[in-house]
Amino acid sequence: MAMAEAVAEAIDDGAHLLVQAGTGTGKSLGYLVPALAHGERVVVATATLALQRQLVERDLPRTVEALHPILRRRPEFAMLKGRSNYLCLHRLHEGVPQDEEEGLFDQFEAAAPTSKLGQDLLRLRDWSDETETGDRDDLTPGVSDRAWSQVSVSSRECLGATKCAYGAECFAEAARERAKLAEVIVTNHALLAIDAIEGAPVLPQHEVLIVDEAHELVSRVTGVATGELTPGQVNRAVRRAAKLVNEKAADQLQTAAEGFERLMELALPGRLEEIPEDLGYALMALRDACRTVISAIGSTRDKSVQDEDAVRKQALASVESVHDVAERITHGSEWDVVWYERHEPRGGAAYRHSGASLRVAPMSVSGLLREKLFTDRSVVLTSATLKLGGDFNGVGASLGLGPEGAEGDDLPLWKGVDVGSPFDYPRQGILYVAKHLDRPARDGDRKDMLDELTELVQAAGGRTLGLFSSMRAAQLAAEDLRSRIPEYPILLQGEETLGELIKNFAADPRTCLFGTLSLWQGVDVPGPSCQLVVMDKIPFPRPDDPLMSARQKAVEEAGGNGFMAVAATHAALLMAQGAGRLVRASGDRGVVAVLDPRLATARYGSYLKASMPDFWYTTDRNQVRKSLAAIDAAAKQAD
Repeated sequence: MAMAEAVAEAIDDGAHLLVQAGTGTGKSLGYLVPALAHGERVVVATATLALQRQLVERDLPRTVEALHPILRRRPEFAMLKGRSNYLCLHRLHEGVPQDEEEGLFDQFEAAAPTSKLGQDLLRLRDWSDETETGDRDDLTPGVSDRAWSQVSVSSRECLGATKCAYGAECFAEAARERAKLAEVIVTNHALLAIDAIEGAPVLPQHEVLIVDEAHELVSRVTGVATGELTPGQVNRAVRRAAKLVNEKAADQLQTAAEGFERLMELALPGRLEEIPEDLGYALMALRDACRTVISAIGSTRDKSVQDEDAVRKQALASVESVHDVAERITHGSEWDVVWYERHEPRGGAAYRHSGASLRVAPMSVSGLLREKLFTDRSVVLTSATLKLGGDFNGVGASLGLGPEGAEGDDLPLWKGVDVGSPFDYPRQGILYVAKHLDRPARDGDRKDMLDELTELVQAAGGRTLGLFSSMRAAQLAAEDLRSRIPEYPILLQGEETLGELIKNFAADPRTCLFGTLSLWQGVDVPGPSCQLVVMDKIPFPRPDDPLMSARQKAVEEAGGNGFMAVAATHAALLMAQGAGRLVRASGDRGVVAVLDPRLATARYGSYLKASMPDFWYTTDRNQVRKSLAAIDAAAKQAD
């Protein structure tokens, strides 16, 4: 109720609101009821597919029906995603542009019908006759990314409804038309970012924007604003363009691509604060060659090319993508961070090219968000974790907002509201910090941590979600505990799909699940299967993370505390999310164990603890083992 009233007030005033509401509060009803009642067009942007489905399939239908007697109408709602999420009928029926030869090829004939790819493609063809939406997420079970790429297009590759023979039946166009007629449009953070960044409106005009799972917004917008160049990507653009331009333009692009590839095989440093001279020349050559090809691609060399428009459109999309990133890096904005990444080759030379990449990302998206998000509409942002270190200002700053209540010419006015949680955290959970352990050293052997973890898992009788700061740490822990305590099954992220892992973890209380980033935020297992959540160490960003270290340095140069503004805020958000995995229902009991003594001993520890649920706090290892054993015994008795 408190949330609904705050949202209604913000919409009435055309103001901006940050709402922290704990798990189980009913956040979606807290913003849907006042938004629907107000009668203006609303966009709801979420980070996860699960919440989008929940809104469209459960929350919105129920809310619309419940409000019908009062509103005397049933507001329409629709889901809108990026074009590549919808099946493309042109691709399906006419074929896929190929790289090596002219024209299109029939992907259904090319794939062996007994292969996994062939079976997926045949399923997709049958499904195309049945589906009303063409939405990939409506296809169950799903298909591989490789199969889906054969029947979908990006917005750059799309011919356009007026030029496509299948434009009248297009699933993506139909979704856009439904969105234009709807009062509530449910979309994702990525599409919201594209709408803001690219200037070309993707979303219909709206008066209210609600951002759910708002703690994810900055990273999703950063992802959309990040450009990447790889030798494989460049070579693909060369192959696609070669048949469509004159020989001189094709040779110029081929030569530039070879020069770029040679440099990418060298061991460059991580962040490139200044672009090395030879790499700069290679990128300028690539940019100029792409520009020549883009100009020349208007007419094909061979008019016999099958479905010339589709082949040209895909080639143009590939070349433009390479051109735009090369141009952005050579332009050298002080607001961009450029870095080189190399991954260890897996699977021979074919992998080597895709393993080397040049990336460019904005130093900060706060200015972009302030300018594009908070103008001409009321914005409500909500999540279970927006109040870090006791206030909303840290998250507000990352979104481009000034201190709460501050007014200025370019500072949007906003307020934060914490509506609390329906759970009694001090009675339902314990926050335990293993103060006696050694400080974790980077990539060092942590035998004392593994000893502690083993004892905690045994005391809990399994029932453990292990959240690790790296995949390597999760793998080492899983291997170690599997040999020490084989009676407790240890599931490891990456060994099965995430959905299967969570399903198996929930099914057997003796089971443990270990993993990294997606588990910190993506696990919802109420009940006795998850009664111990372990964090191996405070999840600060890696010191060699180019983007995070650049952001931290920029804050310090401006006179701020870079560590607290960037590294500690990053860790606080993850720890708040991770701790939130423990109590998911009113009957849940358990322990969050942090196996990093710095949470108890370092000056920043109080900031991190203030960002987590208000559990009962202790560093007494014996007390925690007794508590876990009692919780385990009670769960077994209940079973």
